[in-house]
Amino acid sequence: MTRPLWQPTRQVDMKKQDSTPFWVAKPLEDLTPDEWESLCDGCGKCCLAKLEDEDSGDIYWTSVGCRLFDAKACRCKDYDNRLSLVPDCVDLTPEQVRALPWLPSSCAYRLVAEGKALPSWHHLVCGDRERIHERGESVRGRVRASETELGKPEDYFPFVLDEEP
Repeated sequence: MTRPLWQPTRQVDMKKQDSTPFWVAKPLEDLTPDEWESLCDGCGKCCLAKLEDEDSGDIYWTSVGCRLFDAKACRCKDYDNRLSLVPDCVDLTPEQVRALPWLPSSCAYRLVAEGKALPSWHHLVCGDRERIHERGESVRGRVRASETELGKPEDYFPFVLDEEP
């Protein structure tokens, strides 16, 4: 069964009995699998190719989508099998959330790990999974190429962005 990055398999109890949202009440390590998956806002930024300068370690965002990224739907075409189909796809863990320098600044996993509030457009806050796209906080409509169209790292240079999308 294929399911979008941000759609849990069953309904998530968004609030504990004391009415504190689970993402505030629990550390990332204590989230259930469905709570973990529901945190993803579906922005698609993780699915963009990033280039790293070998000398400086600087990360450069591109408008190139992963070969499994559906740019119109703004989600993975084969989420359940992505790790075997895309060797460099990251199976995000709480430890990686705290260590990966390229996680988007608006990433819910990153925000929760840093003790920050989720933005008003996040579906767990507003109840609307389309709001992120309507507000322009996702990469929907901004992917200019797929990695399947490119070969060498130099082919990505025309798609380098000036800043995080």
